[in-house]
Amino acid sequence: MAKMEVKTSLLDNMIGVGDMVLLEPLSEESFISNLKQRFDHSEIYTYIGSVVISINPYRSLPIYSPDKVEEYRNRNFYELRPHIFALSDEAYRSLRDQDKDQCILITGESGAGKTEASKLVMSYVAAVCGKGAEVNQVKEQLLQSNPVLEAFGNAKTVRNDNSSRFGKYMDIEFDFKGDPLGGVISNYLLEKSRVVKQPRGERNFHIFYQILSGGSEDLLEKLKLERDFNQYNYLSLGSAIVSGVDDAANFRTVRNAMQIVGFMEHETQSVFEVVAAVLKLGNIEFKPESRVNGLDESKIKDKNELKEICELTGIDQSVLERAFSFRTVEAKQEKVSTTLNVAQAYYARDALAKNLYSRLFSWLVSRINESIKAQTKVRKKVMGVLDIYGFEIFEENSFEQFIINYCNEKLQQIFIELTLKEEQEEYIREGIEWTHIEYFNNAIICDLIENNQNGILAMLDEECLRPGVVTDDTFLEKLNQICATHQHFESRMSKCARFLNDTSLPHSCFRIQHYAGKVMYQVEGFVDKNNDLLYRDLSQAMWKANHSLIKALFPEGNPAKINLKRPPTAGSQFKSSVATLMKNLQTKNPNYIRCIKPNDKKAAHIFNEALVCHQVRYLGLLENVRVRRAGYAFRQLYEPCLERYKMLCKQTWPHWKGPARAGVEVLFGELEIPEEEFSLCRSKIFIRNPRTLFTLEDLRKQRLEDLATLIQKIYRGWKCRTHFLLMKKGQIVIAAWYRRYAQQKKYQQTKSSAIIVQSYIRGWKARKLLCELKHQKRCEEAVTTIAAYWHGAQARGELRRLKEEARNKLAIAVIWSYWLGFKVRREYRKFFRANAGKKIYEFILQKLMQKYFLEMKNKMPSLSPVDKNWPARPYLFLDSTHKELKRIFHLWRCKKYRDQFTDQKKLIYEEKLEASELFKDKKALYPASVGQPFQGAYLEISKNPKYKKLKDAVEEKIIIAEIVKKINRANGKCSARIFLLTKNNLLVADQKSGQIKSEVPLGDVIKVSMSSQNDGFFAVHLKEGSGAAGKGDFLFSSDHLIEMATKLYRTTLSQTKQKLDIEISDEFLVQFRQDKVCVKFVRGNQKNGNIPTCKRKTNRLLEVAVP
Repeated sequence: MAKMEVKTSLLDNMIGVGDMVLLEPLSEESFISNLKQRFDHSEIYTYIGSVVISINPYRSLPIYSPDKVEEYRNRNFYELRPHIFALSDEAYRSLRDQDKDQCILITGESGAGKTEASKLVMSYVAAVCGKGAEVNQVKEQLLQSNPVLEAFGNAKTVRNDNSSRFGKYMDIEFDFKGDPLGGVISNYLLEKSRVVKQPRGERNFHIFYQILSGGSEDLLEKLKLERDFNQYNYLSLGSAIVSGVDDAANFRTVRNAMQIVGFMEHETQSVFEVVAAVLKLGNIEFKPESRVNGLDESKIKDKNELKEICELTGIDQSVLERAFSFRTVEAKQEKVSTTLNVAQAYYARDALAKNLYSRLFSWLVSRINESIKAQTKVRKKVMGVLDIYGFEIFEENSFEQFIINYCNEKLQQIFIELTLKEEQEEYIREGIEWTHIEYFNNAIICDLIENNQNGILAMLDEECLRPGVVTDDTFLEKLNQICATHQHFESRMSKCARFLNDTSLPHSCFRIQHYAGKVMYQVEGFVDKNNDLLYRDLSQAMWKANHSLIKALFPEGNPAKINLKRPPTAGSQFKSSVATLMKNLQTKNPNYIRCIKPNDKKAAHIFNEALVCHQVRYLGLLENVRVRRAGYAFRQLYEPCLERYKMLCKQTWPHWKGPARAGVEVLFGELEIPEEEFSLCRSKIFIRNPRTLFTLEDLRKQRLEDLATLIQKIYRGWKCRTHFLLMKKGQIVIAAWYRRYAQQKKYQQTKSSAIIVQSYIRGWKARKLLCELKHQKRCEEAVTTIAAYWHGAQARGELRRLKEEARNKLAIAVIWSYWLGFKVRREYRKFFRANAGKKIYEFILQKLMQKYFLEMKNKMPSLSPVDKNWPARPYLFLDSTHKELKRIFHLWRCKKYRDQFTDQKKLIYEEKLEASELFKDKKALYPASVGQPFQGAYLEISKNPKYKKLKDAVEEKIIIAEIVKKINRANGKCSARIFLLTKNNLLVADQKSGQIKSEVPLGDVIKVSMSSQNDGFFAVHLKEGSGAAGKGDFLFSSDHLIEMATKLYRTTLSQTKQKLDIEISDEFLVQFRQDKVCVKFVRGNQKNGNIPTCKRKTNRLLEVAVP
């Protein structure tokens, strides 16, 4: 057996230091230098204990292959080199084996690689969990939800070509085996202002560029779009093309992902129509116009764009045009309508575009959740993956950056509480002597923003709800009054600013000292973006759309559900969502990935030490290392620790019968580990230095190799003993079989000799007896011969006597007959002479007819009714007789042939005769059907369990059961259906489920139409006004058209006593709902062989091409 493969551990051939806890000496310079050294050698992952630091390489690395996945699968966290797969495996195994819900928190600046990290985590979990058709489908849907959400929620920014402009938290649900059951996605604060305006050097959301680049000409024509980006005001033209990004290929990926996730084709089309409508909204422009009363109002310059939007969305053009020009305000029982000037009209247009896209994105998330949610109601284990926008500091920071940075402050607070704070509290809880390490707690910044009384969000909501004139300046004044003395808040009017005398801070801005640094926010737009106001007239116009998706996106537009209550502000909604997220994260075991951006140029192989140092500082990574170093790098409960390392001590291996703590104490004493390197506490053992843990792992690996060698030795001994015993047993069996064979052979020889002796003796006795019997037989034969000769002489004498006597009697009879003839001739001679001619004629005629009939008896043709042979006429005077005999014989043999028929066969021939009368010389398909028997029931419904439901629903006897092709009224395409004909009804059922789609009484069938050509298309016309005629007539295609039409004709005649009209024409009309459509049959060359095809030419014409 080959020696066990030895994997590379954390300390083997390490570049730099893989775990910062081992870094000597520990300083900011050495920390950054170690990261840079590893980064330069493509080592982008580094540990701080159980925290993973990930540096974005801005290039593809060969460290995520399936072989790497298998390498890190089911391995100890510190056993291999630092990798994101190690943390993913640790989280997954903790969830699967220890039944602990997990969450993976991925944090960092925009462009640090958070989205890619979340993809790697999900792909690893998908690769290592169970297999199977259903499990693979769930995994594929979970993974394919990413391209859809990225297309609609990500955009290019100055810092990241694929920046998440929304927050995403996915809970992946597993069963008790660790197989995925489904997932739930939560989204937070889509940056919808990007829809109408993008900063310089940035793009709108990916989906707009993907549709224009990758959409087919047919799709763009349906969406009324042009491929040129310059045609749309909402698209940033300066950065529309991104190097290395193929929008056309990405669009195909998104369409495929939507199909895998479960979007129907019409849903995908509806989504693209809404995206197209948003794009075209940006092209609507307004012009001022003065009214008679002196008020300013706005008018749309070019109504062509408005017309195309209304055609896409199904909205009345006049309704939408009025919504852009007027605003209706309702207060209790009063309605006041005011005109909108140009600025207000542009605001209304942009507000509609932002709301339409934002609600579409929320609908997409809900629709994906419907597809990927767990179908079973069993108890589930949950792994959460948080991929949320990173901390942002731009040249111009507005309300969106304020909300994003607030969310990052809350995540930093969670990190502080669950790592720095929680770890120090755990030492105290376990009774370890501990000197408290100071670190920056950003709770004071979170309180500045979210305090219910004096927080910035609370004051913003209060300002938005205050009556009177409310502007961004009044909001800033209120901030200056309330937050002037706060040490993390600055403005030109605050106390801190007066001391700082910071002239770089404009009057319309304020500054917050975040954990990641100072950020200056422009107050302009805070109030409007927090209100997130959409005029009620626009909501009601959207609700009136004939577009089902748009109607569902604006439920508040329903006049029957008007709510005069003010909707919650954007800030309060986001604050509530973040609170729910934090509460959810605190119920799970956290795993941290801290993403770092190496440079601002998005370029590979560049490491900006100043930028990295800034991120290391505000992420608190040094403090995290100090806590780990000052404390214990590793801690574990006694039971799993003893279970993992018990093979290192003879007293604990293979089973320890005492308490787990005592076993661990004996184990560490046997290994002679210094007491200062570990601490036995109340419930856990704490190991101070990771080197001790690595030493344990090396000893365990060596011991496992020794145990493997021992197992090999025992196995080889057992295998050799088993082989020897098997050979010994085989030798005994072979010897026994050989002895048996030898005895059998000896017995056969003895038996053969005895048989030969017996045969010779029996032969001698038989020959002796034969001689005796032959002598006796010769004596008997001699006596018999003599007697025979004697009897022959006697018989011949008697025969001569009898012959003589007979001759004498014959002579007397002849003489007597001659005498009587003479007397008769003499008596009647006179009469004979008078009638001689007539008598001779009758005699000759009688003889000729007798000869004719005797010859006819021998020359009769076969009894087949189709045999037309008949003997030739011998005499002219028998002409009429000859013909009459031929007729009588044909009728007789037809009767004989008919007498052989059963009732069922008679019915078939009657149907064939009826078909001949209906279709002969009228339908080109008829000659081919003559030789085919009419079977009727082509589907064995009673025997097939698939159609049990259909059999139970049909109580009458089935005359015809066949699969036909039903022609779609909309596009001429075919779909398989089951055609059933009973005594009273015509039924159409679904082929797959057997469910009855239509049931038509035969009394409602008035006509059947078909062409004269060689095709199987036919139309069933229904009586107008009947209950079955709601959807119109039926158009079918069948391989047994002649049989179906004949049986339908006969059954209708039998049921209604009226003949069914059979129309044979190459053009006929079919009623489809309210429209009459002409079905026209033409000849043409078919691409698919000799199969007729049907195609919808116009709204009033279906064309069938017949070969």
